[in-house]
Amino acid sequence: MIRKSNVIGMAILSIAIRGDFAQSQSPLPTTLVIDLQNVVEYQSDIGDPQKFATNPNLTPSVVYKNFGVATLLADIVAVNGQPAKGLYAGRSRSIVASVAPSAGGAIADVTRTAIREHIFEILKIDGTPVGTIISLGFSGGPPPPGTPSAERANWAIVGGTGAFLGARGQVGGTGGLARAASMAEDPINRRTYGGGAYSIIIHVIPMSVPQIVNTANGPAVVHSSDFTPVSASRPAAGGELISLFATGLGPTVPQVDPGQSFPANPLAAVNSPVTVTVNGKPAEVLAAVGYPGSVDGYQINVRVPPNTAKGLATIQVGAAWIAGAPVSIAVQ
Repeated sequence: MIRKSNVIGMAILSIAIRGDFAQSQSPLPTTLVIDLQNVVEYQSDIGDPQKFATNPNLTPSVVYKNFGVATLLADIVAVNGQPAKGLYAGRSRSIVASVAPSAGGAIADVTRTAIREHIFEILKIDGTPVGTIISLGFSGGPPPPGTPSAERANWAIVGGTGAFLGARGQVGGTGGLARAASMAEDPINRRTYGGGAYSIIIHVIPMSVPQIVNTANGPAVVHSSDFTPVSASRPAAGGELISLFATGLGPTVPQVDPGQSFPANPLAAVNSPVTVTVNGKPAEVLAAVGYPGSVDGYQINVRVPPNTAKGLATIQVGAAWIAGAPVSIAVQ
């Protein structure tokens, strides 16, 4: 936990680093692999709105030739292999476009199968909201320039909320099929009847990334016992509790309105998953909170892994599965 006495004891260090809290590195693309389960594609195959979502039974859809509309729903179950929760919702309109279409297909200069929109609302495994990513584009066909050759879509991230506020980038699929159902089927039974399971790869460029603050004397990392800086003359020890000061960790609980300072009571806990690695190995994160009085400054209490090798150690902070640039600290 982070004690109030610790926060008060940081007053002198805060004067040195508060101005650096607003600084952050230029964001680079981060890959998020989002695993989906119970993926069902509800086809708009009936014309009577009173029959939408009313059939309690498994209800196969009617096959259409083109211009069909579908609503996709799925459960988010993991991000980058870490358990998560959330809702995936998509909407698709078939166009079946190609340079040499069959009857019913659309003549075009490119090959694409549908117009698709995606919304990923991601939660931590305990249900705490993390953020939302939204994308638009075409399904099917060759990958756009600069994307992995295995992709068969052309989807661009158009924005995000929460930890992904203002995100941009691109989205691609890894294959897999949803269960097709009629729009008449009651979606309350989606998990009971099940559906497809597959992953979607997101290359996201956030507005900012988590980053340990740099000061004139090096990274803003201190011994939690007395808040003196970790340095070559007083290195950290394996198993020791240290405190890091960082930017770019995103929203907190309780929520703080944009542009407002973090409170001292209660302390505002970061609502995204926060990770710290030392020499590439996971370290125990005890707390991560908004630093009181700061707009984009955070304090992270972390335990150095007991078996950390002596000498310069590389330490890296991540939040919402997005990692910042590593910095070096001395370990004895």
